[in-house]
Amino acid sequence: MTEDAIIIGGGFAGLSAAMQLARARRRITILDTGLPRNRFAAHSHGFLAQDGRPGGDILADARRQLAAYETVTFRDAPAERLEGERDAFCVVTGDGARIDARRVLLATGFEDQLPDIPGLAERWGKTVLHCPYCHGYEVGGGPVGVLARTSDAARFAAVVADWGDVTLFTNAVPEPDEKDLAVLEARNVKLRPGRVTAVTDGPGGMLAVETGPGIPTLVKALFVSPEARVRSDIPRDRGLEMKQTPIGSILHTDDTGQTSLPGLYAAGDIALGAANIALASANGVKTAVFLHHSLIWS
Repeated sequence: MTEDAIIIGGGFAGLSAAMQLARARRRITILDTGLPRNRFAAHSHGFLAQDGRPGGDILADARRQLAAYETVTFRDAPAERLEGERDAFCVVTGDGARIDARRVLLATGFEDQLPDIPGLAERWGKTVLHCPYCHGYEVGGGPVGVLARTSDAARFAAVVADWGDVTLFTNAVPEPDEKDLAVLEARNVKLRPGRVTAVTDGPGGMLAVETGPGIPTLVKALFVSPEARVRSDIPRDRGLEMKQTPIGSILHTDDTGQTSLPGLYAAGDIALGAANIALASANGVKTAVFLHHSLIWS
């Protein structure tokens, strides 16, 4: 039986999209590997009515609610390959199944690629953070760090200064220009030149950021914008048009969420770039509505 749509990815964008299509009584299959991008963070913040809840708990509630719709099927398997075209797609899963569908929605999210600095990865989502809107309030003020990865780090550091006393570790990235330096000075952001060589545990739960010989800089948390990579080989295999952003390559989509391959849609981080749970969910809803319309006006 041909599904109306296959949703690849069971995170906030994918499940929000699924809810719209389920309520339109459309037959959908959701493919999910159970590895959401925010799995490293203990709690979700800034999501209306869900502030402070573990992200996994919110997703589990969403799956239970969707399971009540008789047209929804869950498969805990990755999508290995996308064949076919609009109205005649076939998704081949990691367990060898072949699922036919008229439309496909990619909502796989990103994998975050952190700088190769000892001590960074094991603290990711705990004291090494990417989003001040998600986690800055809980840091509680005081000394915080921003680790530069690109030339946009100065702007990021100026924003993070609303949540603490910021030190910007330039980490061998070109230092800010005069205009950005003036903003950083007005925001009381301190610059720490040199390459960051390690992040270790400091006294009293602090982080010690090492920049070569000398005394490490102590901070309560270190913010970094990792390079984001689309968690799927489908865009590359199908030659989809991509768009460059400060955080990495995302899928190019039109105003309806459709990619450069007709009938294939994308939602969430991989279509938005820098986003959070609320934005990913809203984008999933919007894209699903346009996908539904395309089933009628094809």
